[in-house]
Amino acid sequence: MSPTATAMLVAAGTIAALMLTTWLVSLPLRNAAIVDLVWGLGFVLVAWAVRVTVDGDDARQWLLVAMVTVWGLRLSGYLAWRNHGQGEDFRYQAMRRHWGDRFWWVSLGTVFVLQGVLMWSVSIGVQLGQVPATPGLGVLAGLGVAVWAVGLTFEAVGDAQLARFKADPANRGRVMDRGLWRYTRHPNYFGDACVWWGIALVAAESGLGAFGIAGAVIMTVLLRRVSGVTLLEKSLRKRREGYEEYVARTSPFVPRPPRRG
Repeated sequence: MSPTATAMLVAAGTIAALMLTTWLVSLPLRNAAIVDLVWGLGFVLVAWAVRVTVDGDDARQWLLVAMVTVWGLRLSGYLAWRNHGQGEDFRYQAMRRHWGDRFWWVSLGTVFVLQGVLMWSVSIGVQLGQVPATPGLGVLAGLGVAVWAVGLTFEAVGDAQLARFKADPANRGRVMDRGLWRYTRHPNYFGDACVWWGIALVAAESGLGAFGIAGAVIMTVLLRRVSGVTLLEKSLRKRREGYEEYVARTSPFVPRPPRRG
């Protein structure tokens, strides 16, 4: 079997095992939201599983593994801390009410398999960027690390700023419009997209890993148009007084100075 096929199959098998296990755990817990906690972890497992089964350029492989591991462990750790004791997310509660007693098996396809397919698609650069290629890291990899670092900073700092804001009882029901949130309504989502564009650039230098650009596009579309900005703001517009004014002056995704009223 070729290294390319091995990488793709190992990634698929790793994701399938993770999602099946997570689904089985979610049943007695009656909490499908645990899938969100393993989202970042799943990419870490994919990166390491390919690394130990495919022989490629050591420098590029270790760089990709390191970038994904730092991002994935930070994200999963943050979500585990944030969601501890909060119960099932409202999105899954709505699905549970809609499907009733059938939700246990419906969730396998609509939640866990779907996220597994997306995980495999987004991580295609991590997979193919590790197959044998011209050795060494160049300018493109350096640019990728820089973009990744900007993204990780936006994501981590944005999450920390929001956590501090929510911890103050005086801010209950108010709109977070400070720090990075003054320049973009979703610095964490913008940062997430940058992380995957950075990973895609590092992978692209291997040649075949250029398919990782498709993964970065998928992640960006998900964050901007599907499960990220669009879905979250439907809820925030109803729950946060003053959010419409915040929307009017603040960029939805790419940071920029706020508009003057």
